[in-house]
Amino acid sequence: MASVNPFNGYDKISQSHLEGQKPQPKVARRRASAATIIIVSAILLLTLVIALVITALMLEKHINDRDPTGSVESVKTICNVTRYPVSCFTTLSPLNASKNPDPEAFLDLSLRVSITHLSDLASSFKSLNDLHSHPALKDCLTLFDDALSQLNDSVSAMKAKPGLTKGKMSDIQTWISAAMTDQDTCNDGLEEMGWTAGDEVKSRARRFKESVSNSLAIVANMQTLVHKFGLTMH
Repeated sequence: MASVNPFNGYDKISQSHLEGQKPQPKVARRRASAATIIIVSAILLLTLVIALVITALMLEKHINDRDPTGSVESVKTICNVTRYPVSCFTTLSPLNASKNPDPEAFLDLSLRVSITHLSDLASSFKSLNDLHSHPALKDCLTLFDDALSQLNDSVSAMKAKPGLTKGKMSDIQTWISAAMTDQDTCNDGLEEMGWTAGDEVKSRARRFKESVSNSLAIVANMQTLVHKFGLTMH
């Protein structure tokens, strides 16, 4: 008769109980993987933040090195009062390197650019084949000459002593307005005759319209701009 070991059943129960307390291998691996992902993500996020901070500091340094006087902001301040700020910024950007930018210098450059654009527009009209067959085209040339005279008077007044005065700004505003009226009168005459401008003429007309409009806006807001620059106008 075979002997019976009373502990056989106990050993099986104890072993099963201990095995039940051990973590399953797959679960342990999943937990380890999740922890690794969290750590790696945190490291990547921290690295990204550090990189952004470094980039921002380098960009700020680059701007300060290129524009130590803050003249870019000065141009933006001027162009914010205009109707065509993009073309205004392009026109006045040469003054970014100026050590002491001021509204008077910006206005002077804007007026000179307007004169250049108007001269280009007048040249394009003079080269038209049908100039002599359409009286309205000839009228435009006369109007352009008058407008050029008004703008040149404005530039001359800028050079005259004293500097910025309310009376001088009033005169310049009147002359620029007259130059704009000359172009409008030209356009009205061309529309009445049904003449259609070519792309080159349209482009030059647009450039002049924007530049002279910006010049007028700068003059009209000169007192406010002078105050923003910490200057005075008599």
